[in-house]
Amino acid sequence: QLQASGGGLVQAGGSLRLSCAISGFTFDDYTIAWYRQAPGKEREGVACISGSDDSKYYHDSVKDRFTITSDIAKNTVYLQMRNLKPEDTAVYYCTGDALRGSTCLGGFYTMDYWGKGTQVTVSS
Repeated sequence: QLQASGGGLVQAGGSLRLSCAISGFTFDDYTIAWYRQAPGKEREGVACISGSDDSKYYHDSVKDRFTITSDIAKNTVYLQMRNLKPEDTAVYYCTGDALRGSTCLGGFYTMDYWGKGTQVTVSS
């Protein structure tokens, strides 16, 4: 199970940290990715982190502003978002891969598990 939290309303240029609490499996064997979906737009991958090989991958639009990290002890993955822009407004989803040993080296791919989203709204 994946539980996302930390969304909210923030002004442009501000920061938010999203959390993804993992239960039912241990992160260090699997891959977690954050996806987002804005109204009227397709869902897109934002950031990916692999517990098995420590690889990370980011969407080009967030590469210099977002950081994905993990806390193995808490079995939680975080997405630190800085310098937020109105175009970052979306519902953000924490997703997971059921394949042990999966990696982010190939970029985003279809994930097996999806948690409920958390709304991020950036005002201009």
